[in-house]
Amino acid sequence: MQHKKNNRGKLIVFSAPSGSGKTTLVHRLMKNPRLNLAFSVSATSRPKRDYEEHGRHYYFLTPDEFKKKIAENAFVEWEEVYPDHFYGTLRSEVERLLSEGKNVIFDIDVKGGMNIKKYFPGRTLSVFVQAPSVEELEKRLRSRNTESEDKIRLRLAKAREEMQYAPQFDIIVINRDLDEAERELTRILEDFLSKE
Repeated sequence: MQHKKNNRGKLIVFSAPSGSGKTTLVHRLMKNPRLNLAFSVSATSRPKRDYEEHGRHYYFLTPDEFKKKIAENAFVEWEEVYPDHFYGTLRSEVERLLSEGKNVIFDIDVKGGMNIKKYFPGRTLSVFVQAPSVEELEKRLRSRNTESEDKIRLRLAKAREEMQYAPQFDIIVINRDLDEAERELTRILEDFLSKE
């Protein structure tokens, strides 16, 4: 019996503590045409930063709009990361990208990543990116010069908590060197995407 090829895309979830290099790696991988990746833009209720565009960086919603969408079951996953700062993945966004025949790539927090894997079992690869050590993570966060001391402490505490989830992911990539991590991830994704 001949199997009809499923041309629905696959899902690739990237999660990591802040400062691991996950977002940079996702941007690099998206430039590889062989991977046929489309970025899933998340929704958030946090305030928009000056450089950000609605629909490109995030779908910006008020906390009330976000809560209304939760009630409508419009999210594949969502989380209240800080009080009234919600983040989530709209089901309509994922379906739109899959219907275009793309492989959908996510740059989301650890719990969200695990929820997407549960929602789309069998078609999702979950990747956890981590810095070589918490000390290296702290160095990277400080070198950004974008956060207060309190914010850095908060991010490091959250990073320690998130790293405990790493074993639940399909792949753990330790980002010692961006070029090396990108090559390793390209191989992993090509292998995953080539399977039926």
